[in-house]
Amino acid sequence: MRTNISAIHFKAHDSLKEFAESEVLRLKKFSDEIINCEIEYSFNKNDKTAHIHVNVNGTVLNATETTDDFTKSTTQCVDKLEQQLKKLKGKIQARR
Repeated sequence: MRTNISAIHFKAHDSLKEFAESEVLRLKKFSDEIINCEIEYSFNKNDKTAHIHVNVNGTVLNATETTDDFTKSTTQCVDKLEQQLKKLKGKIQARR
């Protein structure tokens, strides 16, 4: 799985990048078909936003979360994506 991390209007620290990559690796246990993952960070005064886009075998899953900390935003986005992956996996198994 390729992971691209971008920060809008600021430079992300290496510790934030490492944290984001480790959080996204949690998604690997739900699907082996994840092709790539794009993480975008942006902030607006006190609000810090994380957008995560995951490409799973042609299906794009998105999650956005805004909190007062990038790590919280990232963790909550990954939690949302876990739920979406579980739902997608259930739909695929139901078709078979």
